[in-house]
Amino acid sequence: MDKFLIEGNGPLTGEVAASGAKNAALPILCASLLTDDELRLSNVPDLHDVVTTKKLLAQMGVAVASPGPGLFAATARGITTCVAPYELVKTMRASILVLGPLLAKRGHAEVSLPGGCAIGARPVDLHLMGLKAMGAEITLEDGFIKARATRLKGARIYFDTVTVTGTENLLMAAVLADGETVLENAAREPEIVDLANCLTAMGAKISGAGTGTIVVQGVRDLHGADHRVIPDRIEGGTFLVAAAITRGRVRLTKTDPNALDAVIVKLQQAGAKVATGADWIDVDMRHQRPHSVNLHTMAHPGFPTDMQAQFMALDCYADGVGTIRETIFENRFMHAQELLRLGADIRIEGNTAIVTGREKLKGAPVMATDLRASAALVLAAIAAEGTTKIDRVYHIDRGYEHIEEKLGALGARIARVKD
Repeated sequence: MDKFLIEGNGPLTGEVAASGAKNAALPILCASLLTDDELRLSNVPDLHDVVTTKKLLAQMGVAVASPGPGLFAATARGITTCVAPYELVKTMRASILVLGPLLAKRGHAEVSLPGGCAIGARPVDLHLMGLKAMGAEITLEDGFIKARATRLKGARIYFDTVTVTGTENLLMAAVLADGETVLENAAREPEIVDLANCLTAMGAKISGAGTGTIVVQGVRDLHGADHRVIPDRIEGGTFLVAAAITRGRVRLTKTDPNALDAVIVKLQQAGAKVATGADWIDVDMRHQRPHSVNLHTMAHPGFPTDMQAQFMALDCYADGVGTIRETIFENRFMHAQELLRLGADIRIEGNTAIVTGREKLKGAPVMATDLRASAALVLAAIAAEGTTKIDRVYHIDRGYEHIEEKLGALGARIARVKD
């Protein structure tokens, strides 16, 4: 099993390019199931979750090709099965995103109940509620969601709570439904907009993506298209925090500054000098210890839960006391226990973490518990004194493309090793 060995060292400096967004690429890969024509994508990140999605599509009979770095092509004309097996689905919650497209295009689907990171309950009941409202017959048998529909019907669907994957699943189902579908209290993330833009390029009729109300006029068929996946705002935000936590200066390129507004505000509150251009962000924290920041995770456009762990690591080194309130997932402070092993001062009270910053932490063996927790441990280790060994880094490979190479190019002393 791979591990990271990280030797704490001085400020990170340099330039790093953002990869394609994992959370945009996965639903868009699944959208290939909605047409018999070829869907061609670029800026697809080289991640474990992307590989898993490609395997899932291929075992269904989708013709999958990667003609070059970051490129992906899929043709679902020869699909042979509408079953997503447990062996693949258990490793990645996003596998549930094949349910809507299969049901809309093929009229039936059998998808294993999903697995993935253990950061809290993320039930699929809202997905199933919406599909039932569109006329699907759904049963749960032997750990599988089994769904059937002659043709889905447009419906008005209200989400009790904001759900990103639920919005994506029902959006993809609605594009081939008969009539108009209205998704209310829909997720507003940039990745939703990117999926909608890809579907529109394929011939879908969608309005309102990026707002709380998305309206879809169903069409009979979609066609092939070319689409470029947006930059990964979470990966990009992680590199910007790396600059701040090491008191360095990093320029993030090939990014969208507008997608990182909430992160930029918190970095400025921490004392960083932040400059932006059309497709770049520059964070300068040279010769200055960051100030503690308070944050409260919220659905987009609030502060993203996927950046909470990284800012907890920053607060561990900051001057002052920071309060972090997690409102999205109830079990997303598991990284705190590992940060304590490095000497951090963190107190957990329910869904709130109180972090008292220290001038220095010291390296120690730690274990990654989920994707973003992994990133927090890497950041903390880069700024720590001595050597840190991080176990179970397969978590970080799910969402960060060659992170050790990118951080190494900025001056981090990080190596991937095997037992």
